[in-house]
Amino acid sequence: MQDLFTAEENYYLTVEVLCAESVVFLVAEEDERILGCVAMRRMDGYGEIKSLFTLPEARGRGIAAGLVNRLEEIARESGYPLLRLETGDLLHEAHRLYARQGFDLCEPFGDYADTSASIFMEKQLA
Repeated sequence: MQDLFTAEENYYLTVEVLCAESVVFLVAEEDERILGCVAMRRMDGYGEIKSLFTLPEARGRGIAAGLVNRLEEIARESGYPLLRLETGDLLHEAHRLYARQGFDLCEPFGDYADTSASIFMEKQLA
């Protein structure tokens, strides 16, 4: 992400925040090798998807979709009616994945700035 976006356009969570009680962090692994990961930050009234990554050699196997599906289950179990996310405008594969998963474009939310480098999406869970 640091190669694609400026520091002001990068909204990744630090390791310390990823370890917080308010964050769910999932990994997909095979033969003790991590192939992908995703986080969900528990916000007031919604879950926010953060840090979805899949190793390039593991792409096309449904790993990212499986991680998002599991986060949806956790969000529903937590009583959240909505999942939201911010992703970079250059991450076209991510846009397609989220659209296939039922996410729609939305306005900026939370503390995010409305910049051309960001795409905002959400999915109603209720």
